[in-house]
Amino acid sequence: MSAPATSPTSMVDVALVGYGPTGVALANMLGLYGVSVAIFEREAEPAHLPRAVHFDGEVMRIFQSMGLAEALTPHVHISKGIKYFNTAGQLLLERKPAHEIGLHGWANNFLFHQPDLEHVLRQGVARFPAIRTYLCQDVVDVSDAGDHVELRTRDTISGVEATHQARWVVGCDGGRSMVRQAIGPHFEDFGLHQLWLVVDVLLSREIDLPDATVQICDPSRPITCVRGTGRRRRWEIMVMPGDDPQTIDQPDTVWKLLSPWLTPQDGQLVRRALYTFHSLIAEKWRKNRLLIAGDSAHQTPPFLGQGLCAGIRDAANLGWKLARVVNGAPESLLDTYQSERHAHIRAFIQEAVRLGSIIQTTDPQVAAARDQAMLRTGPEEMVNLSPPLGPGLHHGGAVAGTILAQPRLSSGQLLDDAIGKGFALIGDVPLDPHLAARVADICADLVVIADGALTPWLKDAGARWIVLRPDRYVFGTSNRPDELEELLGSLSVALETRRQQHALQA
Repeated sequence: MSAPATSPTSMVDVALVGYGPTGVALANMLGLYGVSVAIFEREAEPAHLPRAVHFDGEVMRIFQSMGLAEALTPHVHISKGIKYFNTAGQLLLERKPAHEIGLHGWANNFLFHQPDLEHVLRQGVARFPAIRTYLCQDVVDVSDAGDHVELRTRDTISGVEATHQARWVVGCDGGRSMVRQAIGPHFEDFGLHQLWLVVDVLLSREIDLPDATVQICDPSRPITCVRGTGRRRRWEIMVMPGDDPQTIDQPDTVWKLLSPWLTPQDGQLVRRALYTFHSLIAEKWRKNRLLIAGDSAHQTPPFLGQGLCAGIRDAANLGWKLARVVNGAPESLLDTYQSERHAHIRAFIQEAVRLGSIIQTTDPQVAAARDQAMLRTGPEEMVNLSPPLGPGLHHGGAVAGTILAQPRLSSGQLLDDAIGKGFALIGDVPLDPHLAARVADICADLVVIADGALTPWLKDAGARWIVLRPDRYVFGTSNRPDELEELLGSLSVALETRRQQHALQA
């Protein structure tokens, strides 16, 4: 629901600053739990130009949890893989095409057009009457008032200012985040700061170009070529010493750089933008009632295609936790957001920096040594990372803090659709009546799934039962009834489940 630009909010549970992919994903997650949300966005409309182009199977699974996967499916296509070539055309590194169903019940990798994605996600937000959007509103100040936060906004058209109140504020306002500045401006820096020219082209006709993403590891000019949806294509071109950043993005220069593939008659330049690829993680993601997510909290170079994915994962981790806290769980639950996500995104950034070092090599001797080392063992295979969470809300066991696969149950239904939006206890045989009664007494809002189709996953986990969180990461496992009661007891204490049951079920 859109609100007038100068209409102040009454107190809401959560205010979101920024309505890009992370903000709109978090709004959908909070909407599922009935949380009241005010969204403040400085722009009048969603971005109409392409930015992010890739998300993975886990992110599609998160969209599934929002009830939006079906609406997104017509707007994506399955990735045909990635190939890294040296100047001699030899294959150094490859990610296979994502033809098969992967860990998460979906293909492992998808390509998309960001305006299409944002349109579907914003339509999803429109389902929830407790969410109001305030467009053309620049948040110019946030002030923690103890039991709530006051936000001062300025209308970007009229200049009129207004004050709004929220119990919690999440900054999803990008790499120059104002909310992050209020929390603390310091970063962990992984050292990659490289200027690239990003060019998006809409082809006017079919042209024989690779279906796979191609990384050209040429020390004289590293280049990436990406096939988008429909006739959309992207080139990422590294800015080299001697290039003039003031003119390299001009059409004549761009068409010269694209001349090995295209002529000006072959397509339209949709976007030309210079980006510095950063590798950063903010030191603090929370200060009292202020939090950050997405690019506000971390920035990853694009060599794994994980920038947007990371923000969507933030939304999946933070959304249910905020909903629980709004409904009475301890505020300390929000401290697990950074501790869990920091370690997770760190693994992705480190891998992206490693891949960047392969393609960004500009010394011919270093490139020759790179080629020799990589060709000696044959092409390296790239696989989707699935690192564990850092310390947080998970309890012992080797698989605790890892994400569980999403199989189909015996009925043919995907596991997550059967579970819904809460915690779940899964096994392959029904609980005996006594244990079932104890489980219901300890955690009344726990969904219990017993299905023989889950046996392989239980065996892999070395467990008789697995307790899953709403984001499908494993809270813990058990093999004996007394272990299970203890595990669920620790969960109930951590969440103060009994206090929340009525609110969450309402």
